[in-house]
Amino acid sequence: MRIFVIAGEASGDKLGAALMAGLRKHAGDMSFIGIGGDRMIAEGLQSLFPMDEISIMGITEILSQYRQLKARIRQTADAVLAAKPDVLITIDLPEFSLRVAKLVKARSDIRTVHYVAPTVWAWRPGRAKKMAAHIDQVLALLPFEPPYMEAAGMRCDFVGHPVVTDPVATTVDVATFRAAQGIGDAPLALILPGSRRSEVSRLLPIFSEVIDNLHKHRPDLRFVLPAAPNVAALVNQAVATWSVKPVIINPAQDGMSIKQAAFAAADVAVAASGTVSLELAASGTPMVIAYDMNWLSRQIIGRMLRVDTVTLVNLVSETRVIPEFIGANCQPEPIADAVLAILDAPEQQKAAMALTMERLGKGGVHPGDRAALAVLDGLKQNEGWIA
Repeated sequence: MRIFVIAGEASGDKLGAALMAGLRKHAGDMSFIGIGGDRMIAEGLQSLFPMDEISIMGITEILSQYRQLKARIRQTADAVLAAKPDVLITIDLPEFSLRVAKLVKARSDIRTVHYVAPTVWAWRPGRAKKMAAHIDQVLALLPFEPPYMEAAGMRCDFVGHPVVTDPVATTVDVATFRAAQGIGDAPLALILPGSRRSEVSRLLPIFSEVIDNLHKHRPDLRFVLPAAPNVAALVNQAVATWSVKPVIINPAQDGMSIKQAAFAAADVAVAASGTVSLELAASGTPMVIAYDMNWLSRQIIGRMLRVDTVTLVNLVSETRVIPEFIGANCQPEPIADAVLAILDAPEQQKAAMALTMERLGKGGVHPGDRAALAVLDGLKQNEGWIA
């Protein structure tokens, strides 16, 4: 069997590698071609080009690189058609993936599967109907997503979220981390400004003021900032001028286990919006979500948003216990006030986080296996495919 699989970001590379392992486990020998990172390459992928060439976020970023993106879309679609795979699997990155799938479907009957349902429940609901013209099946990470995809005419399988399989630090790991960083028994706040240069540059000045406010009210509170490898230099340069300096850890240098230990050791976190809320929930760490974007993106997305919360823990648990400060509301003083309130009363958040993990598949079949079985079942149902 030949599989063409596309991922464009680290999260997609992780999903793709688990899916590839699951496909080989349940269907035997097969070949993989497409686009992916180190994890997918380690599973046997032959990548057309480095996946970071198609990792683009934000409306203005896409516009500025449109010509290069369009050329890569055409190149990838041509490669799919030439390979004639049994199935094309695209992983997230809809700005790229769905355009490739559209070109492929226009010139072939190759089965198409998209892994990670677009957030049509949050904004731009018309995307589901548009993608149904060239996507046969969707693999969803969140349990409430299938009805949105099925209503548009696509098969959709909830396969679980990979966060439930991530390792979580032990009490020994936590004690070792606190001792090594000189934190001891002091209360600890994590500062998580994101992993993209644009968001880190925008959020760090705000988070610096949050820390100043917190320090005034809780001088015993300690701060740790895990820096993503690609923004570590930027973070270190910015923090050098802060009046209250957090401990900066670099998981790329110190190992991912230090990040897991920091998450589990923290009493609260101030985090950029995104899937990090699920990582914190897996560690049982209460949080405040804060995020801002450039003016144009803020105006466009703000007008299109269809939900009253963008935090996944709130959505999956069907609560609204995680406070969030988005766009114009991303201001230091109210963020600091919310952190102080959570330090005093974290119980509601802890219950919502536990429920979230349960609903995302914790303790069940590995998401990579569930995704692989869903793909194989879809192929068997696809007329003309022989197992």
